[in-house]
Amino acid sequence: MRTVTAALLLLSLNSWAVAQETPKRQNRRAALPGLSDARAEVYKTVGDTKLKIYIFEPENLDKQDPRPAIVFFFGGGWRSGSPRQFGPHCKYLASRGMVAMAADYRVSSRHGVKAVDCVRDAKSAVRWIRANAERLGVDPNRIAAAGGSAGGHLAASTGTLPDFDEPNEDASISSRPNAMLLFNPAVILAPTDAVELDPERLVSRIERMGAEPQAMSPYHHIAADTPPTAIFHGTEDRTVAHDTVEAFAEAMQQAGNRCELHSYEEEGHGFFNFGRRGNKMFVATLTDADRFLKSLGYVEGEPTVEESVEKLGRK
Repeated sequence: MRTVTAALLLLSLNSWAVAQETPKRQNRRAALPGLSDARAEVYKTVGDTKLKIYIFEPENLDKQDPRPAIVFFFGGGWRSGSPRQFGPHCKYLASRGMVAMAADYRVSSRHGVKAVDCVRDAKSAVRWIRANAERLGVDPNRIAAAGGSAGGHLAASTGTLPDFDEPNEDASISSRPNAMLLFNPAVILAPTDAVELDPERLVSRIERMGAEPQAMSPYHHIAADTPPTAIFHGTEDRTVAHDTVEAFAEAMQQAGNRCELHSYEEEGHGFFNFGRRGNKMFVATLTDADRFLKSLGYVEGEPTVEESVEKLGRK
């Protein structure tokens, strides 16, 4: 039996989120390529909060010839983070012909919300894209959800969790994506036979989630029609253990779904981000993501990530 403690899964996620708030991390994020190439629109309003989605369009977008789309959700333990994290990914995939987007969503540090509210926002973002597909030049049947860590959990949640849609939204428009790309995602948040969790941590998990852990756990809601999925994960991840995504991939395959698990030896959490160690793993993971998208018919030709790195780094 694969084992991982809830203490490792929860406390490490919390520690990583807090670490992102240090000046060093803030400076690193400030140095990331921004979203200046994107067009911003409000996809959801909650009280006084207007949540924006940043849209990167491919060249020569013809709205009579709709393109596949992808929306990214940033990481940060549901507490912090910025859509800028996936600006380089969006710029690259727009260069490959997709309409690529990075969505902001509510987090506890800025909005005082629980993780369940983050899930609601992610579902709203997918629904907004589909509802506005014709105007955006998007194929409503080729929408991918992607994200890293907590953002990976959100992307996985849009494709698995049956609950947490906003009641004031049009339920006839699906909030489920057609594919999922998950970068070191948190996918198991409740007890399961596949991994051993520490029951003493379940109380704190309920408080942090804002809902029952099983209701928030993508693994527990895998069904025969779960969208095709690719996971990108480091074998030495101490924040979200590799065993958890192994169990998720195995359950997906047993349910008859396509799930590719790309494991990267000796890599830890957040290894895929732009700007790390000369972008070696940014190139490796995005190249594998490109090939997965090509297999779905979302992009054509061979990946060009390595040749595009310098351009992607421009603000």
